[in-house]
This record gives sequence, structure tokens and C-alpha cells, in this order.
Amino acid sequence: MSTPYAVCDAAELVGLLGGGANATAAANYLCNSFATVTYAVDNSYLLFSAYLVFAMQLGFAMLCAGSVRAKNTMNIMLTNVLDAAAGGLSYYLFGFAFAFGGPSNGFIGKHYFGLKEVPSVSSAGTFDYSFFLYQWAFAIAAAGITSGSIAERTQFVAYLIYSSFLTGFVYPIVSHWFWSADGWASPFKADNLLFGTGAIDFAGSGVVHMVGGVAGLWGALIEGPRIGRFDHSGRSVVLRGHSASLVVLGTFLLWFGWYGFNPGSFLTIVKAYGGNGGYYGQWSGIGRTAVTTTLAGSTAALTTLFSKRLLVGHWTVTDVCNGLLGGFAAITSGCSVVEPWAAIICGFGASWVLIGCNKLAEKLGYDDPLEAAQLHGGCGAWGLLFTGLFAAKRHVHEVYGTTRQPYGAFMGGGGKLLAAQLIEILVIFGWVTVLMAPLFYGLKMLKLLRISPEDEMAGMDLTRHGGFAYVYHDEDDQSHKPGFLNFKKVEHSSHTPSPANNAVSV
Repeated sequence: MSTPYAVCDAAELVGLLGGGANATAAANYLCNSFATVTYAVDNSYLLFSAYLVFAMQLGFAMLCAGSVRAKNTMNIMLTNVLDAAAGGLSYYLFGFAFAFGGPSNGFIGKHYFGLKEVPSVSSAGTFDYSFFLYQWAFAIAAAGITSGSIAERTQFVAYLIYSSFLTGFVYPIVSHWFWSADGWASPFKADNLLFGTGAIDFAGSGVVHMVGGVAGLWGALIEGPRIGRFDHSGRSVVLRGHSASLVVLGTFLLWFGWYGFNPGSFLTIVKAYGGNGGYYGQWSGIGRTAVTTTLAGSTAALTTLFSKRLLVGHWTVTDVCNGLLGGFAAITSGCSVVEPWAAIICGFGASWVLIGCNKLAEKLGYDDPLEAAQLHGGCGAWGLLFTGLFAAKRHVHEVYGTTRQPYGAFMGGGGKLLAAQLIEILVIFGWVTVLMAPLFYGLKMLKLLRISPEDEMAGMDLTRHGGFAYVYHDEDDQSHKPGFLNFKKVEHSSHTPSPANNAVSV
């Protein structure tokens, strides 16, 4: 996330207006007007970005639906709906306060429970309802990642429990550490505990993607693979999703939403950089971020396309879609502080990280229907390391508004930022493991985690949700029901039929 709003200084304007009482009054009036317009424009920009990020939920739903077998389509789409709904309440009641409720300590926020005292301005920042909405969309994205890892075999109650806990507590604490003005590892806190500079995770390769990916990793490990995923000798058996069309649709929706996810993380747009006549400012950084996002995803998609062709001999659209999303997850950390050419390196590396993680998962007997842990966890970690290597000095200082912030090791900035990024990876993995692994294990012991083998074989749409997602006959169509137009066999007769018995019996 980026720096606070631009400020108009009335004292500077007084001299430009000729001095005196009238000049002071005019300067105050102009600054007040400027502040009002600035807040309106920035909040409109943030709201639009929030809508784009929320639209990613539809992308997740379509991607998940296409990646599972048809018999579990209704189940996985319902979990995506509930990620947003349950996450909305838990983030409203607790999550936002834990994440951004400042002033507070470096570990956890302690204000704004139930959005009390919002809108407000404090040392922690300027918070309006648009900021809450944007951050909620991020929180439910983390929960959506986890649902993909444990798809096709998880009880419905387990989804509700883990989703509320993840969005209400686990994720908000991590976002407080790295994004709030009080976080112990935040780049916005001058005296933070992480080398005094903090880590750079601009839009959440670690905060969002690693959190969701590591949570999914433990859920899938504790739950075990789907029935039939590995044969008796331990060899991998592909359980293909039922619709490549839905996978592609979901991928494009996520691509579209990522332009709110990454560029939107600037939070504001009306802010100039330096004295370049007003043509260069935050709007330029936003445009560059959209470009780096595009290049990383595109490079990852093409790398995956040709790599999988060489490895397995096929041009596989679902693998290309996952490669594309892996590139996006990786660039999310450094999207605002790297040059466009560096984003190509990020995407290339993300593709091979995903391929390597998938190979390792196969060998270890790990089953993740959407490759969510590998994609978001593995590529998210690579993205943090990439930022520590390629963050450009100029962009880091512009985006974070300070010259004390270190930059990439390969860009002449030394190893301090890379070390901070590595610590973020370790801390996130440890934090999510300590909280989510016991939760999933406890649900397993209480027999609330996995469905029965019979339900799993039949499919949860039929056994848990009252029917299949796809209806092949209208309910008022009688043609498929027993007893409708049951024709009897007409025996051949040698005599000429009379008009009385010339009808077919039905």
C-alpha cells in the first residue's frame, strides 16, 4: 500500500499571493477547496479499485468451478459466495480494526471495531468507508485462495469456520505488520523493528497470496488427497476439471480485477512527484504498475505454454492460465517499484517456480485441485525475493516518500531489502502455520473437516446441496420421466389391417 494523501500548504501560498490578511484568507480558502477535491477524486479512485478487486471473486468462482469435476460445481461456487459473505461480517466486526486500528502497537490494531469512528484522520492515516471496502476485498481474496486447495472433499461447516477466522484474525494481523503505519515491519514506520526500513510488499504477494496459499497448504495436507488422485503404487492420477471454458473465463476476470488489485494499492491518485511541471506524479506510477503487472503475467503465460509443451507434449490452456496467474501473484509485491523490463524476469521466474512446485507436490503425494498453494504460496514467495533484488531506487523513494528506504540488491541497493523480504516470507509462513494448522487439525479430530468417502464419490452437489449445478431437463419437461410415451412393439402381421385396428397402440 502507498503513502497518505497530498497536502496543500497555505503558508507557501501566502507569499505567492502577495502577503497580507487577504492573501492568508485566500490561501486558506484555496487549500480547503483543494483538500476537498483531492479527497473526492482519491476516494472515487479507491472505490473504483475496490469494485475491480471485488469482481475478482467472480473470477475465483469461475476458475474454481471449471477446475473441479462437474459433481462438485455447486459446492465450490457456494464456498466462494460465503467467503465474501462471512468475510464481510468478520472483517467489519474485527478484521479491519486488527489491521488498521491505529494508533496502536506494532503487533495488532485496537481501534475501529465495527467501523466505529470511521471516517477519521489520525496518526495511523486517513480512513474512510472506501478504504474499508478496498481492504475487505483483499481479505476475502486470501480466503478464496484457501478454498481452492481443499476443494471437492471438505465439509461445508469447515469452510465457514476457517473463512471467518482467516479474514477476521489471521490475515488482518499480517496486514497490520506490513501495511499499517504502526506495524513492526511496515515501511511507513520510521522506527520499525525490521532494520528500521521494513519490507516492501506493495499489493500483497506475501500479505495476501502467501497467507492464502500457506493456509491452503496445511488444509490440504491435513485433509489428505482426493479419492483416486493417487493409485495404490502412489503414482499421480489426473482428476481433470470439467470445464476449460470456465477456467479461461475466470482467468480473464481475475486479470481484469488485478488492475484494481495492483494499481489500486496506491490508494490515491492526486499526488505529484518532484518538480517536473506537473506531468509526472502518482498517476504515472499507477500506469507503470499496470504495465509491470501485464508484462509479468504475459511472460509467465508464454513461458508456461512452451515449457509444458516441451515437458508433456501438449499445448494446455489450463496450465497456461495458472502460469499467467502465477506471474500476477509474483509481481504483486514489487509492481510499483520495478522497471517494466524487470517484470519480464519476474514472470519468467514465476512460471518455473510454479512448475517446480507442482512437480514436488506430485512426488510428495500432495493434492491441490487448483494448485493454489503452489501458485499463490510459491509464486508469492518468489515475488518477495524478486522485489528485494530488482526494486529501483527512484521508484522506491517516490512511492514510499522517503530516501531512507533501501532498494534492490541487483540495482545497487545492497542486501538490506532482500534480507527484509526473506524475513517476511519466514514470518508469514510461521504465523499462518501456527494458527491454521491447529485449526484444520482440530476440525479433523472433531470430524468436521472431511466428508465421507460415499459422499465424495457421489459428489457434494447431490449429497450436500440437493442436486447438480447443471440441469439437463427443465422441471416441467415430462419427456425424460418414466411412463411418458412408452411405445409398445408392433408385431408384423401377414394379413391386411382393417381400418378398425390400423392405429398404433401406446
